[in-house]
Amino acid sequence: MYFFITQLSLCDLLMTTDIVPVLLHTVLYGGSTMTLIGCITQFSVFVISDTSECLLLSLMSYDRYLAICNPLRYHSIMTHNFCITSVNELWLTSSIITLIYAIYMFSLYFCGPHIIDHFYCDFEPILQLSCSDTSIIHTLDIVVGFIFILGPFIIIVVSYVYIVITILKIPSNTGRHKAFSTCGSHLIVVCLFYGTLMIVYMFPTEGQSLILSHFLSLIYTVVTPLLNPIIYTLRNKDFKEAFHKLKTIFPS
Repeated sequence: MYFFITQLSLCDLLMTTDIVPVLLHTVLYGGSTMTLIGCITQFSVFVISDTSECLLLSLMSYDRYLAICNPLRYHSIMTHNFCITSVNELWLTSSIITLIYAIYMFSLYFCGPHIIDHFYCDFEPILQLSCSDTSIIHTLDIVVGFIFILGPFIIIVVSYVYIVITILKIPSNTGRHKAFSTCGSHLIVVCLFYGTLMIVYMFPTEGQSLILSHFLSLIYTVVTPLLNPIIYTLRNKDFKEAFHKLKTIFPS
């Protein structure tokens, strides 16, 4: 689980490093200038981190499923090699998807206006600047969305259905609380991340105000990466024990 959390932290670090500097510059100076290559590069880093996080959250839900529903086989399935291989395939898949997006975007013709009404280079704002036919890349985006957003989300939902059923079968309240506490942090992160992500990308935006769209984008690109470390550390038993030891060594 800790290995997966380090990968989640890497996703969050990529996301914030990619988005926050431009966001701060836009807020301070009322705008920001970026080349086309820089804009597509920013979008590419966003796609890598976003896709990787979707896949990683589903992998973490499978980890929790094994730990709670099938604990006797946990160590035989969740081996070091399995974790390393899964994460490598996860990043490789995200990189291939990003490369496909980048190739399609660089093949488009951009004739202006060259202004994006957003705090980062997102998919739809970039395509709105193009004079080329974008039907192919829109179709690609729908397919990728269903496979790499809805697909992992379905895995997470199914995993938690089995987890809840297993927890309810535990006779003692203490046992149920202990079992649920092992996946509570992950569940909070999933709700924060997927809730805003699916509203922004999986539902029609015609009736959605621009301010609401920007606000929701801000939550999963900036707020969620900020909250993830706090959620996992405050609910972590090892962290609490280490913090109490630190307090005894350095009393106030």
